[in-house]
Amino acid sequence: MAPFRRGKSGPRYRPGGSRTASTAGGKSHRGGSRGISATKVPAKNTFQTSRLQDLVDDRSDNPDSILETGSPGSVSDEPLSHDEASGIDEVPEKPFNVLLHTLNSKVSHNEPINKRRRLTSDTSPAPKIKGSSSGDLDALEDVENEGELSDEGSADGSDVTTSQKELDAFERHFANTDEDGTSLKIRAVERNEWTVEKNTTSSSWSSTFRRPTSSGEAPHGTTNSIGIQSLKLKPKLESFAKTLLCDTDDLTSQLAASMFNYRDILYSARTLDNADTLRTLTSLHLLNHISRTRGKVLRNNAKVLKSSDGEDLDLRDQGFTRPKVLVLLPTRQSCVKMVAAMIKVHNPEQQGNMKRFEQSYANVDNELSPDKPEDFKELFGGNDDDMFRLGLKFSRRTVKYFSQFYNSDIILASPLGLRTVLGGDGKKKADHDFLSSIEIVVLDQSEALLMQNWEHVQYIFEHLNLQPKEPHGCDFSRVRSWYLDGHAKHLRQTILFSSFNFPALNKLYTQSMLNTAGKIKFAMIHKGAITDLAMSVRQTFSRFDFMDPTSEPDDRFNYFSTAVLPSLTKTSTRNVGGPQGVLIFIPLYADFVRVRNHLAGSSSTQHVSFGSVSEYTPAREVARARSHFLTGRHSILLYTERAHHFRRYRLKGIGRIIFYSLPENPLFYREIVSGYLDSRSSDSNTSQRHTNVRCLFSKLDLLKLERIVGTKRYFSLLSDRGDTFDFV
Repeated sequence: MAPFRRGKSGPRYRPGGSRTASTAGGKSHRGGSRGISATKVPAKNTFQTSRLQDLVDDRSDNPDSILETGSPGSVSDEPLSHDEASGIDEVPEKPFNVLLHTLNSKVSHNEPINKRRRLTSDTSPAPKIKGSSSGDLDALEDVENEGELSDEGSADGSDVTTSQKELDAFERHFANTDEDGTSLKIRAVERNEWTVEKNTTSSSWSSTFRRPTSSGEAPHGTTNSIGIQSLKLKPKLESFAKTLLCDTDDLTSQLAASMFNYRDILYSARTLDNADTLRTLTSLHLLNHISRTRGKVLRNNAKVLKSSDGEDLDLRDQGFTRPKVLVLLPTRQSCVKMVAAMIKVHNPEQQGNMKRFEQSYANVDNELSPDKPEDFKELFGGNDDDMFRLGLKFSRRTVKYFSQFYNSDIILASPLGLRTVLGGDGKKKADHDFLSSIEIVVLDQSEALLMQNWEHVQYIFEHLNLQPKEPHGCDFSRVRSWYLDGHAKHLRQTILFSSFNFPALNKLYTQSMLNTAGKIKFAMIHKGAITDLAMSVRQTFSRFDFMDPTSEPDDRFNYFSTAVLPSLTKTSTRNVGGPQGVLIFIPLYADFVRVRNHLAGSSSTQHVSFGSVSEYTPAREVARARSHFLTGRHSILLYTERAHHFRRYRLKGIGRIIFYSLPENPLFYREIVSGYLDSRSSDSNTSQRHTNVRCLFSKLDLLKLERIVGTKRYFSLLSDRGDTFDFV
């Protein structure tokens, strides 16, 4: 086996290489080989070129997936076949016959030797388009890749002038990277030196662009529009891009410009109206990147075939593994919508394993109540399972679902589904090599991921672009230098979509988005949720101080127990038809447990009857707590934000609302205040005194406060001398 080399003296190129998923320790996987026996074919050199042809028969007809079988060693929803596990290429003809054919062709026609893949396709029957099996799809892809070499033309900048190449973001960022300039930018990023450029020309949104501060580079500002010709799209994608980008607003235009220039993006202006546009725009960018990456590898493969044996080529065009895109989504239904956008852009003639995909992801009867809000229907309508992972393999005319991760171009997964594959928890061996060459990461509906388990997202980002532990058939002489130097995280593009910004998202923006192309943050200018209420009610915002950020939870609890809770215990006696009950809304479960234990064990609250509803409360106990609160047996009801996110209960009998902390989602504030406060309480002057809303906040709640009271008001609430502010 040849040693690892970075220079030009790497292993020789040889046609027939293929990147396949390897298994540690030589363990076999379920699904035996249906073609050539593994013992009769010589083992492939794992360091030969891994991009020359893809003749591996994935043999993925077995409908069982890792999700159902619970196989601990796989990294896909589909079990590995014996051929994939052993890394053996299945060749339709005997090598000796192919060699004789090529020699005779060279002698008789005095032409250069054709690729083996072309010869086998000429002598084998043409693959069927409709009703083909998984093996037929792989054979079809090999034929299509031949056409892709000629169809691409100058899409990767091989035949364009230098001035045109300067406009090509893909060539500038990935293919023909300026090593000296990139090194300066990486050092600036590591020192956290950024040049900030703000755009506040719009009355509804603003953007802040940060680029690494490097010597000799002048400020260039943000791009408000992008030319279709500068993208170097394939003709099929170019026509689609013209239709998509011809009629967009300024915000979408600047988003598209930043996206296609490979900048990191934090976009906290996602809405129900622009969700489809964002998915389609993202799919266009991802498929363009896959096409450009794959086309450059295939063209370099052709150069290798045309070169003489003694010629030494330095072709740096790939990473350690094939997957280039990772998309994190909250539910299977959101995955269906993202895949549908990709299919709309790609428009393939054949889709492998499509029926299995529809049965596993789309065909779920999950009718929701018509009184649920629209954002709830978008997130939980259809298949709301949050445990999934899916590999997609693209060619010029086909797309294959459930491809093995190491043979996939795009990986779509939920944080929980991908976290169980990464392992490292002591139960199974960790495997994150398939994330080593990820060049684009997309998080859609980040606010929904926050309500699941954000630690999974952090764990995934910690394992992106690490050096692989196994070669996985990699040709290291063709790996780009910045991969070998461990700087892939500085070239990776990260795109975050969310309905609102929150601290965990800002942490990713600050610590994990280290792109040398810069990063841009889009933010909405909020009018405030208090201005969009269906009823007039007094809202009191109380600010408390804290010693340091680590003691803020303790200071919040002390303020609540000394300044808020005593007034509740004095008016805790409640009869049927009397004063309405008190709802205490608590976003974090840790604070919920703390307040619940205090109400149950404190001597000052021993006569207070209360109920509690959290995301972990069984349905029977929820029904009992709601019933007792409505009838007056409970005067106080504790309610968590995650319970409201997942269930959207219609609580009744509420006259006062205490926000222990402001909700992350501003829609929840409007739903709780307008929907939960009993409307009849505002009809009489007697009960109107008991109808009010009180919110506790500190300076750490800056982002939440801005969404609730508005961009123009939140700063005065944080900086004014007083600590109590009333709104009606």
